[in-house]
Amino acid sequence: MHALRLTLTDPRFPAAAASGALTAQPEARPALARALGAVSATAGAAGTDTVTDADVLTDALAEALDADGVAVHRPQLGTLVATVPTDAEARHEARAAVDAVDDEAVRLRSAVKAHDGFFTTFFISPYSRYIARWCARRGLTPNQVTTASLLTALIAAGCAATGARGGYIAAGVLLLVSFVLDCTDGQLARYALKYSTMGAWLDATFDRAKEYAFYAGLALGAARNGDDVWALALGAMVLMTCRHVVDFSFNEANHDATANTSPTAALSDRLDNLGWTVWARRMIILPIGERWAMIAVLTAATSPRIVFWALIIGCAFGACYTTAGRVLRSLTRKAKRTDRAAQALADLADSGPIASAAAKAARRLPAPAPVTALLAAVLMVAGALVLPFGDARLVAVAAGYAILSGAAVARPLKGALDWLVPPLFRAAEYTTVLVLAARSDAPQALPAAFGLVAAVAYHHYDTVYRIRGGTGAPPAWLVRVTGGHEGRTLLVTVLAALLADRGDDFTLALTAMAVAVALVVLVESIRFWVSSGAPAVHDEGETA
Repeated sequence: MHALRLTLTDPRFPAAAASGALTAQPEARPALARALGAVSATAGAAGTDTVTDADVLTDALAEALDADGVAVHRPQLGTLVATVPTDAEARHEARAAVDAVDDEAVRLRSAVKAHDGFFTTFFISPYSRYIARWCARRGLTPNQVTTASLLTALIAAGCAATGARGGYIAAGVLLLVSFVLDCTDGQLARYALKYSTMGAWLDATFDRAKEYAFYAGLALGAARNGDDVWALALGAMVLMTCRHVVDFSFNEANHDATANTSPTAALSDRLDNLGWTVWARRMIILPIGERWAMIAVLTAATSPRIVFWALIIGCAFGACYTTAGRVLRSLTRKAKRTDRAAQALADLADSGPIASAAAKAARRLPAPAPVTALLAAVLMVAGALVLPFGDARLVAVAAGYAILSGAAVARPLKGALDWLVPPLFRAAEYTTVLVLAARSDAPQALPAAFGLVAAVAYHHYDTVYRIRGGTGAPPAWLVRVTGGHEGRTLLVTVLAALLADRGDDFTLALTAMAVAVALVVLVESIRFWVSSGAPAVHDEGETA
């Protein structure tokens, strides 16, 4: 039964097929009706009225659906068995094959993701899968476990905000408990095959909310002890988000590329077959399991400043490692990127009205997109660092950044290194906000900047999850209303120039901007993810 459920009930696919069985979601029903007509016509032409063999019928229908443009899901069942016997002997063999499988053991094993990090694989999953089974047997849903993970992390952030040693120890322990629950919700979804669009959105959204809330809790706790680490907290968040955007952009650029071969990729595949190198390579990029474990231990044993410096150093090394490897792959790879990939990169760029207008005027410029984007990012960040805070010339620099960023996306992003464009824009926008807040004399400007970057980062993560689900970017009106990356950057520089000598007005302006962006993007995100058109996205477990 688990084999059939695993095969036929996955909501991500419009149709699914196993031996002798086929299902179609509502959107694929018209194609199924056409396929039935085509199969019946073929049978009639062959001199028979119907097709009686289940395997032959389902195979014929699946092929007809494929030909009609409907993606038919055919998962590898591994040790699980699903078949339709046609006689007594075949029935006896099928029963023997089913009885030979420990269905419960397979369900537990397949509940765990196949490519988790070292810490998650060896220190969490060996027992979290049993927690998932316990939850399933008591009727708990993955969304309830996800919510429990969020609440636990928020309590951990509150403990860290006390600034007391006991609070830090409690925060570290609770953060690990939250991570165990974070692993459990996905394992519960795979164990019980309870996938949902709401669950996908909650899982992705809450991961960011938990981490950012904990950073804020650490910064508040440090402030209670007279140590201002908001700049480090914001720096860690900026670095983390930019690193994720590198991952997302590279994967989208090469998602459906043809002739997608590279000597570097071949070497990577060989290293993945050497055993210990797999875990070493997964650990050095500091994935979420290793990252949260490090944060928890250092929070309990040291100070927030040490936690943030460890995060920044570890994430910087991981970002350099992954980015360098992907640059090498891109330069040595012979790949033809599709229009879909170019559109995904353009959506990830988050270009607003100013950049869009500049792009229309710069379509004939010969400069490669990543070179133009790099020039724009360096110009913007250097201006924020060198020019005095509140200098009106920085507004002109931001205007130049907006024009150059438009030129970078003037043509389809199909070049070998064009996937670098979105992370360069993220780095320029986030770093500009960080630098201006740090250099201002306005009290509490850095916490306000932290909130603004968190709101904008949520918008960018939401864009990624929509693209992953195959529904495209957020609506164009949302990008226009939020200004795009260049519009927000320009606005922050204008606010700095106008409010440089007006006390805490710059802080109030950043706070108002953060609240406005958060409200707009959250309302639209919630509307989308609870709608019937939202995609069902989830991580895969091991092949059963």
